[in-house]
Amino acid sequence: MNKIRAAITSVGHYVPETVLTNKDMEKLVETHDEWIVSRTGIKERRILTNGEPISFMAVEAINMLLERRGIKADELDLILVGTVTPDMFFPSTACIIQEKIGATKAWGFDVLAACSGFIFTMVAGMQFIESGMYKKVLIVGADKMSSITNYKDRNTCVLFGDGAGCVLLEPSEDPGYGIMDNIMRVDGKGGKYLNMLGGGSLNPPSHDTVDKNWHYVYQDGKIVFKDAVKGMADISVEIMQKNNLKAEDIAYLVPHQANMRILTACADRMGLPHDKVMVNIHKYGNTTAATIPLCLSEYWAEGKIKKGDNLVLASFGAGYTWGSILVKWAY
Repeated sequence: MNKIRAAITSVGHYVPETVLTNKDMEKLVETHDEWIVSRTGIKERRILTNGEPISFMAVEAINMLLERRGIKADELDLILVGTVTPDMFFPSTACIIQEKIGATKAWGFDVLAACSGFIFTMVAGMQFIESGMYKKVLIVGADKMSSITNYKDRNTCVLFGDGAGCVLLEPSEDPGYGIMDNIMRVDGKGGKYLNMLGGGSLNPPSHDTVDKNWHYVYQDGKIVFKDAVKGMADISVEIMQKNNLKAEDIAYLVPHQANMRILTACADRMGLPHDKVMVNIHKYGNTTAATIPLCLSEYWAEGKIKKGDNLVLASFGAGYTWGSILVKWAY
């Protein structure tokens, strides 16, 4: 009996209309465009400005996905949302999205894995397809990083933006297409270098936690950069070797958009030319769980992804969390 594989059958994305450029950042903190671009590759980012939550962005992205696939929300079986900025702690954003789109037959839950949120969520959703339990599983990556960014901290505020992306997983009609393999890892020792200390049960919200800026993202940039380069590069090479793939067999590396220098270092380790790396960090910055599906949706819409293409999805984030997924594009 042939193995059931989970294939990506539709994609969607959404970014807010408001653009925050590097010139705008110069008005907020002591920095300048050349410094930001040379160290990160970021030229601008999109920001939600009217108080909308991530469910707003997610619904817009999902509507695009459903229209492209030609189906309605009530055909969905499961909604999984990767995010570190949910609308609220509970109910889950998956529940909020389910009600907003009218997915009356679906259940769902949120996954918290920071910048690896989308690929961790995708691997979780894959199991429901491969088991034969469900036919249509919606995977969402969405974050409103502006809601946890300290715009007085020049080390972090230039990095982040808001956005949402999503993919639909369905059983592949051909077992030679779909999610072919994955490698997922965590290492809790890295948590002290990238975190948000306030708001949870360890440090509940108080005047003290607010005064200490504990409700904003904290990052030890030098250490995280070094660990991210090694983690993403190692695991991308590992999944290639595990599946006997050479650089010429890979159509695209689809990396988490954290820093342009990390992306190029990862490609170099894989032996990939830089035009085989999906990039949109210059437009959106780091949208955390949204970066990878944003790339997939934009590149597919531009006709750059073809059926049969081998894609390596890779990410590294707080936790530490990191991983890679090998996808043979099915549509």
